[in-house]
Amino acid sequence: MPVPSERSRMPAAVYVLGLSVFALGTSEFMLSGILQPLAHDLGVSIPQAGLLVSAFAIGMVVGAPVLAAATLRLPRRTTLIALLAVFGLGQVAGAMAPTYGVLFVSRVVSALACAGFWAVGAAVAVSLVPVTARAKAMAIMVGGLSIANIAGVPAGALLGQHAGWRSAFWAVAVLAVIGLVGVVIAVPRTEVPTGAERPRLRRELAIYKDKQVWLALTATALNAAAVFSLFSYLSPLLTKTAGLAESWVPTVLALFGLGALIGTFIGGRVADAHLFPTLFAGISASTLVLAALALTAHSPFAAVALSLMLGVTAFTTAPALNARMFNVANAAPTLAGATTTAAFNIGNTLGPWLGGLAISAKWGYESTAWLGAALAAVAVAVTFVAFRLHRAPHRSRVVAASAPGVEPGAERGVELAKEGAAAATHH
Repeated sequence: MPVPSERSRMPAAVYVLGLSVFALGTSEFMLSGILQPLAHDLGVSIPQAGLLVSAFAIGMVVGAPVLAAATLRLPRRTTLIALLAVFGLGQVAGAMAPTYGVLFVSRVVSALACAGFWAVGAAVAVSLVPVTARAKAMAIMVGGLSIANIAGVPAGALLGQHAGWRSAFWAVAVLAVIGLVGVVIAVPRTEVPTGAERPRLRRELAIYKDKQVWLALTATALNAAAVFSLFSYLSPLLTKTAGLAESWVPTVLALFGLGALIGTFIGGRVADAHLFPTLFAGISASTLVLAALALTAHSPFAAVALSLMLGVTAFTTAPALNARMFNVANAAPTLAGATTTAAFNIGNTLGPWLGGLAISAKWGYESTAWLGAALAAVAVAVTFVAFRLHRAPHRSRVVAASAPGVEPGAERGVELAKEGAAAATHH
């Protein structure tokens, strides 16, 4: 399938992928709004309930590279349909879970399917646009995540408060069916390439010899951990520390989601042309917002306003982080998507776990914001190292061997002559 020109409109399939991500994102993040009733109903502590967020993230960390490798030579459209079906069944299992253990397992299974969908879906989105529109295409996918935070997560919180936490899982199962229908209709049917263009796992694994790939992975993981060390416990922070009524939680979650949508729009617009400035500005701003929230957590007004700002700063960097990984791993678009997904969810695993340790140590819910600020500051330092390496005169052997003339991490690197056709047809 030919890659569209830079001036052409974004393919409909990219928007459908964003719609599907809305369902995935709602499931991933909705626990922040139903954590308290879920913990009460299942007879576990809030930190134990918070581990369900980590369970989902662990499933995505493992599932992204494993499923990307396992399905490397399968048609992409078929793979996306199968993964969405498994994800939907995982939501049904969660809604019917009789115990905490069963719910934990259902979260891991759902996460495995979600991870595979993200990895393959990201490769599809990137394959359908020119290299200079990668961040914009990823912004549309991440936009589904932002809208999930605006509409899906608050709606899940409302359902949890008025119809029981299980109703939120049933609602996501319905969303998964809608996304599946969209993929069937809009994602193009493709064949697996043969001969020289046949996908080879060993060739794609070669990207991990490039230190820029590891720096991009580390910065992504740290940025996600910074945000989710706080976000996973935002509900109890708002009610127990800031003193807001529980009825305020869906509103604040919606404000975070609105900020995320604004940030995604900004990042999608500027990251293709100004990748490193977007990374530095976004992650540095998140550091400051988290530190300010830690200092003012007892103020209801500050907690609400800074939750909105954190959504803006955190998601401004998301398109840039995604595009960065595809740039430095240009020779392996499928594993690039899987690596980005795994990196985000390494952070999503570490953040709630570290935040739970801080809460269990009786440091207060505001300690999760201090922890987030420290993690974000380290992410800024890692990004600076990547920038210095990017500006260095030597070239990456891995990327150069695959795409002559492309510097590691070049924001406007040259597309491989066959990459567009191959990437659009394998999976």
